[in-house]
Amino acid sequence: MTPSTIAALPLACLVFVAAQALAAEERPSVSDLCLMTTDTGVRFGVWGKNPRLPAPTLFVFAGTIEQSLGHAYYRQCGNDLAEQGFLCVSMDLPGHGADCRPGEPKGISCWRHRAERGEDFVAELNAKLSQVLDHLVGKGYSDPGKVAACGTSRGGYVALQFAASEPRVRCAAAFAPVVDFRVVSEFRGVEPSLLAPFALTSHADRLAAKAVWIVIGDRDARVDTDSAIAFARALSKASVEKDLKGTVELHVLPEPAGHTTPRGSSERAALWIREQLR
Repeated sequence: MTPSTIAALPLACLVFVAAQALAAEERPSVSDLCLMTTDTGVRFGVWGKNPRLPAPTLFVFAGTIEQSLGHAYYRQCGNDLAEQGFLCVSMDLPGHGADCRPGEPKGISCWRHRAERGEDFVAELNAKLSQVLDHLVGKGYSDPGKVAACGTSRGGYVALQFAASEPRVRCAAAFAPVVDFRVVSEFRGVEPSLLAPFALTSHADRLAAKAVWIVIGDRDARVDTDSAIAFARALSKASVEKDLKGTVELHVLPEPAGHTTPRGSSERAALWIREQLR
């Protein structure tokens, strides 16, 4: 973001708030990233293009707010959905941006650091995300019946965890997601029992009641293609065994670059999310 963009954020926020009272043809475009804070003090960002409020809402996760919403690659299906009136929302992930703490490693290494100290950073993040959604619904920004989540790599993990914990999130799309910490290099050597509380498979029953969409390249060594396949199968099995109405859609596509989003995935996910929220 440029200094001029940062300086314009307070004005953009005011425009966004005022947009509720304007007719559609009078409403100014809200295309810049806007930083906001809930009444409970949780910092988050919104990005959209002239959404009709209350708007269908997509939570987008990658790293920092600025990375998740400020870059087209990490916005993923949010690019297309914003054109269709969706509001995109994000927060700094643990160990990223404003969530960095003095003396801690940054990024996903911070997750290991906190896990080894017995901190449930996932539950803490989910609680804050629910507060953000409460705020957006309460202010009339978001339609509580049309909420989705998406994320890339570690952000995909967060999107799935948030969908499992928050009843209002109806579906989640994960792009080359982390699904098993044990295969991620930063977690090598960690006692398996410390990672058990963070396993996505432990939430299979709750996720199996929702709609989940996963895409991964055929040779992703970073988060492990086979792990993504096994996770999707676990969700499908839970759905059948528990007679749940959720669905899981898995795409394993050719991707010689390894850990990256296969071409065309964002567009496919956008169409899928629109269908789920009809």
